[in-house]
Amino acid sequence: MLYRASRAWARVEIFAAAIMAAAVSGLILLNVVTRATGNAIYWVDEAAIYAMVWMCFLAASAALHYRSAIAVTVLNELLPSPARHWLARFVDLVVFVFACLMVWVCLRWFMPMELIAAGGDVKAFQGATFNFIYAEPTNTLGVKKVWVWLVMVAFTFGTLLHSAANLLNPGIPPDNLTDAMIGDQT
Repeated sequence: MLYRASRAWARVEIFAAAIMAAAVSGLILLNVVTRATGNAIYWVDEAAIYAMVWMCFLAASAALHYRSAIAVTVLNELLPSPARHWLARFVDLVVFVFACLMVWVCLRWFMPMELIAAGGDVKAFQGATFNFIYAEPTNTLGVKKVWVWLVMVAFTFGTLLHSAANLLNPGIPPDNLTDAMIGDQT
């Protein structure tokens, strides 16, 4: 059940990351065209950067499900098969601990309980906590930065889900990445 949820969430992450990759490409192309014509649009660079940030974090989380993250495999290749299994389990545990620490970081950064305690009033929240996360705007887009930073919540959720699924289901081989794009029949 947990592994199925992990697989479904990884598909969502890959789909969203693909949309963000297309957005980055489109925004960069728009920037090139508008600069060449002498009519540069000032917010395009910032939008492209934020789209790339979202793409990277979503794809990094999905890579955990597919067990396709970048790794140094020298030690793994030198070990016998049983030791490789235990090394993989240790890596899964380390990633899970990292995900748990990220939950703590997100709770400290976004302070959702304090915002609820303030009745959702951002000004009262800011006065009580000196945390301006919900009020600070982006430089050129003018949207609240919290909308950009929410990728950390999505990344943390995905990392926690994928690492827990990998830790509890060590015998399940990683899905084929193409299955995520075309949909497997299992």
